[in-house]
Amino acid sequence: MSLNSHQRQFLKAQAHSLKPVVLLGNDGLSENVIKEIESSIEHHELIKIRTNAGLGRKDQALQAANAVNAELVSVVGRVAVLFRQRKDDSRFILPR
Repeated sequence: MSLNSHQRQFLKAQAHSLKPVVLLGNDGLSENVIKEIESSIEHHELIKIRTNAGLGRKDQALQAANAVNAELVSVVGRVAVLFRQRKDDSRFILPR
């Protein structure tokens, strides 16, 4: 699923008040971190993660999104927003 600009803008607005639920440490994307991201995104659909201070923050966020089959909505500084819509009973109705 690929998001268009209107959908990204909508999801950014929805994520504005959220706090990061997963923190990537110096070890990067370990198996336990992937499990935590998977659990959080399954429950919430839209989550924020905080990457570590490395240079490849966007790369880390993209790897995290790919690991859990989610869309990378945005990366601002060290905080990334990930989204994966549930097949049924989703709480987000995306604009066209």
